[in-house]
Order: sequence, then C-alpha cells, then structure tokens
Amino acid sequence: MTADTKDSASFSVAAKVKDYFQLIKFTLSFTVVFSCVVCYLLAPKVVEYDLGMIVVLFIAGMLVTGSANAINQAVEKDTDAMMKRTGKRPVANGRMKQQEAYVFALIAGLLGVAMMWYFFNLSSALLSAFSLFLYAYIYTPLKKINSIAVLVGAFPGALPCLIGWVAGNDDFGAGGWILFGIQFLWQFPHFWAIAWVAHSDYSKAGFKLLPSDLGPTKFTALQAVMYSVLMIPVGILPYYFGLTGETSMWIVIAANLFMVVQSIRLYKEMDVKAARRVMFSSYIYLPIVLLALLADKIK
Repeated sequence: MTADTKDSASFSVAAKVKDYFQLIKFTLSFTVVFSCVVCYLLAPKVVEYDLGMIVVLFIAGMLVTGSANAINQAVEKDTDAMMKRTGKRPVANGRMKQQEAYVFALIAGLLGVAMMWYFFNLSSALLSAFSLFLYAYIYTPLKKINSIAVLVGAFPGALPCLIGWVAGNDDFGAGGWILFGIQFLWQFPHFWAIAWVAHSDYSKAGFKLLPSDLGPTKFTALQAVMYSVLMIPVGILPYYFGLTGETSMWIVIAANLFMVVQSIRLYKEMDVKAARRVMFSSYIYLPIVLLALLADKIK
C-alpha cells in the first residue's frame, strides 16, 4: 500500500466517523444522556458512584438516542436537504444512504435497549424503547402536521430523566417524575426559542413548530414566559420531597428566575436576538440545575 493510498484510506475512515457523529447528532445525544446519567446518580439507591456502571449507562443511552436521531434523519432526508442548518447532514447530503442509516438505527437501538435490560432492569429498558419509538415514529412525522408535535416531543425529551432514575432506583417513585417534570417544562422555552431563530428554515421545510400559525408572535413569547414561570414551583420539589438540600433549591430558583427574565425580554423585544438569548440561557440552565441537584443530594 502506497503512502497516498494509506492517506486516502485514513481520510475515508475519518470522514465516515464524522458522518456517524452527525447521524447520531452527537452534541444533542450527549446532552440527553448527560441528564439520564445525572438522574441515575440522584436515585437514593445509588449510594456509591460506580464508574463502570456510569460508563455502561452512558454507552447504552448514546446507542438508544443515536438510534432515534438516525431514524429522524433518514425519515427527514428530503426536508433536511431544504434547510441551511441541516443540509450537510450525511443522509440529506447523499453521503450516506437511507438504508445504512436504518440498519445502524436498528442495531444501535436493539443493543442499547438490551444493555439497559441486562445491566440495569427491564423497566428502564422498556422506557428506553418507548422513548425511541415516540421520538422516531410519532414526534418526527407529526412535525409537519401540527405544532402539537412540540408537546409530544417533550415526552421523549424528558424521559431520559425518568429512565436514569428507574435504572438506579428500580421504581417509578416521585423523584423520577419530578426530574422528568423539570426537563419536560424546560423544553418549551428552549425549543420555541430555537424554532423562532430558525423559523424561515423550518417554514421552508413545512415544519409547524411554533404555537401560532402566524409564526413568531406575542403568543409564542407568552407561552415561553408561562412555561418558564411553571418551572419555578417544580424546581422546588426536589427539596420539598427530600431528594436534595436547601442550597440547590436556591440555585434552581435563581436559574428559573433567569429563564423567566429572558423569556419576558423576548415578549417585550420580539426579535431573533432576544430569542437567541432564551436559547443560550436554556443551554446553560440544564447542566447548572442538574449538577446543583447532584452536588446537594441527600444521602
């Protein structure tokens, strides 16, 4: 093998790896799995942080989430190709065939669910499979039909928190549902801010993701404010139910108030710049809240 051939082979492998990272939406998947792992560690029965089990949960979570994202990209190949922000994805761009994405999704999904069952419990495995199905086969096609897709999509978006709790505690206790509720409500200002910024792209592809058919309106901004306000009482529940201490409660309240302020600014200013502030605020909100809860866990 010549040096040029070796370089060409190395380049091809690197390009294929990059395509798969894009196929699973690595950054998004990492964020989803991060919440799952933290909620696993928050479970009262998890008293020792076993690095091996954390790694296993992370891998299983990435496989399940990556499978859902691969199906999403295979299904939305044509619409992704219409949009600037998604046009370079491997399936949309033609670098990867739909069939390859589906095969990967099948293998990754089955392996991820099997790992959840083998290493943790059947309940967490079934929840993982349900979340994958709900995201890939209900939320994904619904995006072109009605904006209720955002509500439907918020369920698989928040289920990783419950999955993590169930994996660690082997029950469907109040703590798991509280963590589910925090991430469930968070998704509305987060996603509507993204949909506001990318409205022209989404409209071109036929996606209906804002609560108003008229696009970015006062009604959309008001919805973001409403859900941000609802996050405040739900954020107090981990302390109320004795999962975490008082310090994290105040951190969560402060983070929630910050989200409310940014959403109110969106309502007042009604522009893309304000929507971006809500979007970036939501990105930093989740790790701050989850890590604060974990650091203040009552053992």
